[in-house]
Amino acid sequence: MSALFNFSSLLQVILLLICSCTYVHTQWPSLLDRYKDHEALGAFWKMARIGERASPYVSLACIIMAINQFNS
Repeated sequence: MSALFNFSSLLQVILLLICSCTYVHTQWPSLLDRYKDHEALGAFWKMARIGERASPYVSLACIIMAINQFNS
């Protein structure tokens, strides 16, 4: 089944995108900053912002999703 049709998988994909974008932005900030005002690629910059500003909640969500994966 596609990750778009399964809610749990969709949440995992979004969470992994947030974590990946945050990591890329901390390593190479100019890579995402140049597309900040772009319509489609600006979403990655926004995900990096979510990961930076809500990092305790994102890390807690990562831990919960990991426990969920181990239990299933």
